[in-house]
Amino acid sequence: MNLAITIWGNRVSPVFDAASTLLVAHIENRMIIDKSYTAFNPERTSDLIKLLKKKQASVLICGAISTKPAELIVESDIKLISFVTGNAINFLENFARKQIIEKAFMMPGCSTQYCWRQKSR
Repeated sequence: MNLAITIWGNRVSPVFDAASTLLVAHIENRMIIDKSYTAFNPERTSDLIKLLKKKQASVLICGAISTKPAELIVESDIKLISFVTGNAINFLENFARKQIIEKAFMMPGCSTQYCWRQKSR
């Protein structure tokens, strides 16, 4: 599985629109096999979607995100997990190992029903 996380410093970017770095990780057998950092412009959602497809990232993890980019991402068959918080590497290691998002990494008021979005089939 390849997933991407929007980064601000060493944290999951609290706001998607403020992020300019994407951490892309390849996870196999609950282990991080590879990771890389790439610059991106959050105002150009279509370019981000192309980048995610090129990197074969099927999941995008971020903090708060506006409705329009969220809809574009989901409509492009990329699972969006928003309202995530915390140190990006700690989050990534925890997620790789457990394949869930623990409450400590969820922004207040978030639940998997509200914060996990994917295209309806």
